[in-house]
Amino acid sequence: MIALPSSANDRCVPSERRANIGGPMSRTRSEHVVSTLLGRDEGAIRCPRSLRLGLKFPSRADPVRAIEKILLAGGYAGAEDLREEFALPEGRLICRPLAKGARRLPVRESPARLVLEQALLLGLCTAQLFDPERPVLWTQASLTRGLELFDPAGFYA
Repeated sequence: MIALPSSANDRCVPSERRANIGGPMSRTRSEHVVSTLLGRDEGAIRCPRSLRLGLKFPSRADPVRAIEKILLAGGYAGAEDLREEFALPEGRLICRPLAKGARRLPVRESPARLVLEQALLLGLCTAQLFDPERPVLWTQASLTRGLELFDPAGFYA
């Protein structure tokens, strides 16, 4: 059991934030990150943005079914067949979520080829990493993610 401070000043902080703070309450502080290395195109440390990915599905649509339907209509046997159709980035890329409200490619109104290319790339991403060597995995989570991909090649200058 963890003993929590009981002074009057400590009662205004929720108990889940008081446990295991590593020091007196007077020594705690918080920092807000206001800078990033992602998106820098110049300088000794570079991590330029390579791609922006995001599909917009109609409401109540199952993303996996919608993409598989487009895939079959295009004459492809499976998602892995798309590797031969599209040029993939050669190495791993860093991913971060798209900003809220960022524009996504509408699945219903867009050309099938553009939709399948984005679906392929999203299927090769986790929430943090694009890896062209991993299998194409289409799940509701992977297809509904909005991501910006950054090339870390210039990070280790």
